[in-house]
Amino acid sequence: MEKLGLHETLELHEILNFKSLCLSKSSIMNGLVRDTELKNILLQDISSGREQIQRLQEILVNQGERK
Repeated sequence: MEKLGLHETLELHEILNFKSLCLSKSSIMNGLVRDTELKNILLQDISSGREQIQRLQEILVNQGERK
């Protein structure tokens, strides 16, 4: 089983932080938006952002162990 290198782990943390910030922004903006089409786009972004964050967390917890 391979482990992630230090630089890979740090980069994943940076991506995770960025994705978390994007999710927060989309969630806040969703409450302010009145346009239905834009609201749907934001809801899709929130959904995919949560999935991506969950996957990144799984990778970090498993430290790149191959299944």
